Amino acid sequence: MSPTKSNHNTQDVQPHDCAIPQSHDYTTPTLAKNPCRRYSESATHSTRCPRSPRHNSSPSAHKPLSICTHLVPDYNDIDLMSDLENWGGSEQMYIIGEEEVEAVRRVIESGQLFRYRGGEGGETDQFEHEWSETIGVRHTIAVTSGTAALICGLVGMGIGPGDEVIVPGYTFIATALAPLAVGAVPIIAEVDTSLTIDPEDIIRKITPRTKAIIPVHMVGLPSNMDAIMDIAHHYGLRVLEDACQADGGSYGGQRLGSIGDAGAFSFNHFKIITCGEGGALVTNDRDIFERALIFHDGGVAFREHVDQLRNPLFAGMNFRINEILSAILRVQLTRLDDMLEAMLREKRTIIHALEGTGPFTFNPIHDVEGDCGTTVALLFDSEERMREFTQKVRELGVRADTPADSGRHIYANWEPILTQRGAHHPALDAFKLAPATVTYSPDMCPQTLDVLSRTAYLYTNPTRPPEELQSMIEAVEVVLRAL
Repeated sequence: MSPTKSNHNTQDVQPHDCAIPQSHDYTTPTLAKNPCRRYSESATHSTRCPRSPRHNSSPSAHKPLSICTHLVPDYNDIDLMSDLENWGGSEQMYIIGEEEVEAVRRVIESGQLFRYRGGEGGETDQFEHEWSETIGVRHTIAVTSGTAALICGLVGMGIGPGDEVIVPGYTFIATALAPLAVGAVPIIAEVDTSLTIDPEDIIRKITPRTKAIIPVHMVGLPSNMDAIMDIAHHYGLRVLEDACQADGGSYGGQRLGSIGDAGAFSFNHFKIITCGEGGALVTNDRDIFERALIFHDGGVAFREHVDQLRNPLFAGMNFRINEILSAILRVQLTRLDDMLEAMLREKRTIIHALEGTGPFTFNPIHDVEGDCGTTVALLFDSEERMREFTQKVRELGVRADTPADSGRHIYANWEPILTQRGAHHPALDAFKLAPATVTYSPDMCPQTLDVLSRTAYLYTNPTRPPEELQSMIEAVEVVLRAL
């Protein structure tokens, strides 16, 4: 059966750039046969989406950070507030310093901490404009968290009671909690060796009640967006990209978050750029934008922009971000692309050095040029071999771990989901409102558990000196050759 056009209202949606093939070989995670992909496993230079010109109201003190001719940017002129070694589990942020302090000072001294009632045109409005330019979308709503962004996205799409939303079994629990927050039921799908949602299992999990898919770009790795968009168009489903761990990444020349109907980002303490806690929803669809805007601000009826809305008002929540956090994010955004470039360069150096040194393969990547470069994933033939590797490299002082030990990111540990307690009150519980019974079990996604149990992670660092990187690589090589 050939794909059919989605029945969604697309009057404000930019069409997906890539020509969707009539069928996909879903067993090949890198879609090597897809002519619109741009894979180059041996690529030595990134062709990441170019940054749009900065908004002319950006803080003039924010000078761009240059990339060294070696492996890392020259950040010696920045008063770093943290000594960063890792990502995805470290208790530190990547890069934050005096420029962020000055941005906070500027807001506090202005006396305008609220984005509305005098804050219009201020830090939040400007960040939203700058983030839209960066991602390549028409609309951005800055919110309090990635979770809030996911919930607002589903509200914007009209997802609600009786609906099902497909999510991967490897992601933070928030991805599954978001459907419950709007009255829908999360349906958990397998991930494949790319560590992202398996398109083949998406198809198996679709029912007449399915309304949306949330692909998650875990640890900065792009999901198989061509296959996912093909499926969505064929079945008339919405796509909400969870790019919370992939700020600034891309797929096929488009920034992650801009390919589906909407995209969600996180800026919490552990993300690529951070304001401590924050998020953003992006979309090209005006109706999704307006409904999410209404929902994220229960006081929207009293805002200056209410007369511009064509969607009727309804009761919303309060997911508004404040001017202090937005000021921090504006500085962080000036650092983003240089950090991504440095991490991806370091990741390529690690891959090139370790290739062929031991009994493992690198987990496939759906777009090696759009990968955020935060994490190097090694796939072993057994869990025993993987754990032997991680133990021995840690003994040599190298940070290595496995997603199998990240309890909060594995569906089998999502107690509120597995026990189907979807809300604090039974009348609000999506599981009790669902027209069909859903069954969960800790072993319901065996492929996911198998892949995670055989995968080891090494981490990049945008500020690591070349000599330290070389020492790390040499230590890992010693272990791999001895396995």
